Amino acid sequence: MSWRKTGGFKMAKDLDELLDEVESKFCRPDPLRLGMVEQPKGTHSSDRNRAEAKENLRLADTFKRADDLDSLINEIFEEPDFDKKTFKLKSKSSGNTSVRASIQGVGKSCSPVYLGGSTAPCGIGTNISQRACDHLRCIACDFRIVSYDDYMWDKSCDYLFFRNNMPEFHKLKTKLVKKKGARAYACQCSWRTVEELTDLRMDHQLRWVCGKH
Repeated sequence: MSWRKTGGFKMAKDLDELLDEVESKFCRPDPLRLGMVEQPKGTHSSDRNRAEAKENLRLADTFKRADDLDSLINEIFEEPDFDKKTFKLKSKSSGNTSVRASIQGVGKSCSPVYLGGSTAPCGIGTNISQRACDHLRCIACDFRIVSYDDYMWDKSCDYLFFRNNMPEFHKLKTKLVKKKGARAYACQCSWRTVEELTDLRMDHQLRWVCGKH
């Protein structure tokens, strides 16, 4: 009986030790296992740090290139032969009504062509907008027609006078007579004094045409 007790105690003690060993190995947290579990977390943190470092390097490189580009642009603008004016938009000119009107009228011809006195507005003549053409050209002498507001030609004018004096005003004015409302037209071979708006087709002797606006 005594042996059994001793053997029973020994077996119980051995069993307790075995349980303790099992518990220590499988039930208690193992520092190595904890380290292994936490290691991926540390690995992710390390990867994130490396990624952030690469991103910072990339941003730094981008800013450096931008600074280099700005420096290059500044150097170009500081060149003495570089004309900065070429980059300026001519907004003031584009806003001018007369300039805009002339641009819109480039390449257009009067139809019909009108002559007019000094009170008649000049421009592109149409059936609706009756304006005196100020871009006349003669197809006979190939001269551009000149005109003078509030003047008329003297009755003594002849072909030789215009042939010898066109288009010098200081020479032509010797045959110009002031007349309010009139407009004196002339080329090297023909001349007219007009006081009212007149369709050029009504004067069959003149070889004048619109030279396009």
